[in-house]
Amino acid sequence: MAVAVAIICGYFVVELVTGLLVNSLALIADAGHMLTDVVALVMGLVALLLAKHGSTTDDRSFGWHRAEVFTAVANAVLLIGVAVFVLYEAVKRIGTDPEVPGLTLIVVAMIGLLVNLAVMLLLRADAQESIAVRGAYLEVLADAVGSVGVLIAGVVALTTGWGYADVVVAVLIALWVVPRAVRLALEALRILNQQAPAHIDVDSLRRDLAAIPSVDDVHDLHVWTLTTGMDVATVHLGSNGSNREVLTAAQAVLTRHGLEHATVQIDPHDVRERCHDELKW
Repeated sequence: MAVAVAIICGYFVVELVTGLLVNSLALIADAGHMLTDVVALVMGLVALLLAKHGSTTDDRSFGWHRAEVFTAVANAVLLIGVAVFVLYEAVKRIGTDPEVPGLTLIVVAMIGLLVNLAVMLLLRADAQESIAVRGAYLEVLADAVGSVGVLIAGVVALTTGWGYADVVVAVLIALWVVPRAVRLALEALRILNQQAPAHIDVDSLRRDLAAIPSVDDVHDLHVWTLTTGMDVATVHLGSNGSNREVLTAAQAVLTRHGLEHATVQIDPHDVRERCHDELKW
């Protein structure tokens, strides 16, 4: 992540200065995405360090694991903000007959594409394990697509002299980014809302727990995601059997469903009746 930040920062300066000098909206749009890359990578790096090394206290019993999720939301907002800005600038340029140097666009876009591919290789392995890294990876992927678009715009401008290719590509980049940013935000908000993970079938889990010998009631079953790769569950099992046997069987069922961070409470008959009375009340 640190190496990726250094690489992206260097190229961001080059692309922004070039875009301003040659008045290329496509280059400025891509540089804007590069800036969000820098912010996303820095936030992701800080979130990962906090999640791994942040202190756990009585007031913050889960430590800083949720920092990754907040980072993902911020990344999505940044991406959408840049896309809206680019669309606004594109509308302003309609009817201005823009002139952009095609060769400059081609050279800068080629460099940008190589930079993005290098950073994607650095982040790809961890993108599935951390939503913060996934957000940064998505930012870089969007830039890679942007670089390809700028390259195409440069070729069109160089061969045909049609300056609007620059504006069209900028709009296409923005439209390509928005749905991916929204999907990232929805994934993060799903975690913040403590919804059950999409890959866990809660009904199937409840049936498997109810099928444990001597378990005759399953209630207060809650499944949610603390952060990427850390799904959590709590459940009450009504049983008058051996607590050790029921807990061992329940742990096996929960582990089979991918829930290694789980709290199980065994409720004997009298406790179970109180629980149901409280729920009715």
